Amino acid sequence: MTSFLDPFIDFVSAHAGLAYLTLFLAALLEAVPVVGSVVPGSTIILALSALIPGGELKLQGVLLAAALGAILGDGSAYWIGHKQQREILNSWPLTNYPRVIEESETFFRRFGTWAVFFARFVPPIRAFVPVTAGAVGMAPARFYAVNIPAILVWAPAHVLPGDLAISAWHSYSGLPHHGHPAKHIWMLTVVGVAIVVGLVIWSIRRRHGSRVVPAKPEG
Repeated sequence: MTSFLDPFIDFVSAHAGLAYLTLFLAALLEAVPVVGSVVPGSTIILALSALIPGGELKLQGVLLAAALGAILGDGSAYWIGHKQQREILNSWPLTNYPRVIEESETFFRRFGTWAVFFARFVPPIRAFVPVTAGAVGMAPARFYAVNIPAILVWAPAHVLPGDLAISAWHSYSGLPHHGHPAKHIWMLTVVGVAIVVGLVIWSIRRRHGSRVVPAKPEG
């Protein structure tokens, strides 16, 4: 993976427009069922966010591209499920992932609407929960009321760590960087919130992990 990403990052760093498009597509494809389980969207977003301190990319643009891609990806998957209902869950290629589909449905049974929020931070079901939400009949208003806030936390949680790490390295090594103390206080606050959310989700998964995909007795 690194052998592919290194020259790719070097190339897009010289083409800002392409970098923002790549961020958008990475976030979008990561939300597509099946595709999202193989596309390293989070890795690409984190890698490109490291270009922010040097000025190659702008923080606002990176956050916007990632958030819009995720909203469009999640929304498209949701509407496919909403239109086809449970039939989509029993169709190819989703039938190749029965365990993940069952885990997604278990998430809904356990957490209700909040499953949409929590799943955004939990691969690989992140790519399956939006379509499952539509398939099980979640109303569009309820879906977006939880999905969009989740993405607004998810995007900074993926972008800011790379920005902070490279900014710290620039400061340590004396390299020029585009930043401001107030900006870093804001970033640390958002990262702190994301860490808390991550710990809550990790605790939930650890507590219920053994029961996420229960074996169904036959007969």
